Amino acid sequence: MSDQSEYTPPKVWTFDKENGGKFASINRPTAGAQTEKELQVGKHPLQLYSLSTPNGVKVTVMLEELLALGHEGAEYDAWLINIGEGDQFGSGFVGANPNSKIPALMDHSTTPPTRVFESGAILLYLAEKFGALLPSDPANKAECLSWLFWQMGSAPYLGGGFGHFYAYAPEKFEYPINRFAMEVKRQLDVLDQRLADNRFMCGDEYTIADIAIWPWYGAVVQNKVYEAAEFLDAASYKNLGRWTHEIAEREAVKRGRMVNRAMGPLEEQLRERHNASDFDLRTQDKLEPAAEEA
Repeated sequence: MSDQSEYTPPKVWTFDKENGGKFASINRPTAGAQTEKELQVGKHPLQLYSLSTPNGVKVTVMLEELLALGHEGAEYDAWLINIGEGDQFGSGFVGANPNSKIPALMDHSTTPPTRVFESGAILLYLAEKFGALLPSDPANKAECLSWLFWQMGSAPYLGGGFGHFYAYAPEKFEYPINRFAMEVKRQLDVLDQRLADNRFMCGDEYTIADIAIWPWYGAVVQNKVYEAAEFLDAASYKNLGRWTHEIAEREAVKRGRMVNRAMGPLEEQLRERHNASDFDLRTQDKLEPAAEEA
């Protein structure tokens, strides 16, 4: 057992100091805009405001998959929201998402424009808008939506629970790490068992359920979040690993992972996306040398 001192909660909690950890400087117990800052609007009907966290990657992968399927109406502008700098608390972004979380989508093909927030809601909105990546058969659709909402309910235990205490908290404590590691391993086993007899989450059909789950749980298997693959013995989940690898090789997934990315190798960072040609012309490895020369 840990020898950490026991915490006695007060009768009424009050915010009196930053609690430490990676995101302490931006965490507050209140909602709403903190600064006046309008959102930029590009030339396409779909305007995405995001960052390449797992939740952000869901939507950029979805949009790239729709474009790969030939849905020209899925062309989009993607604007970087730097949550470390508090962009999500600007008045324009709060207007798009009152919860101040990425991603947020504005669909200007409607009058007035339609706002959609929460990554799962965006995936479902786009799937229904374009009639793609969502089964039409009622039973298969129900299965797909069940796994979509499974991800929305499960990932907070992976990210806000395990990820926080294992990777981001100012100190490492045994109890919360063990508690959330147990839950995450249970979730990995749920996925592994499902994928033992199914190519994708809903059988042979690639759907928004896969697009929702892969950025979170595929990232664990690939050791791209929390540096915890060894700790969680992620390699032991063979079916999940097979699925993770297959989806990672999809061209639309490779592109989607690059959009609104502001970390990692410069050639994998496309901080803003406005045209398909941006993947070849405007990755950060091409822009930074140009900026230095200027």
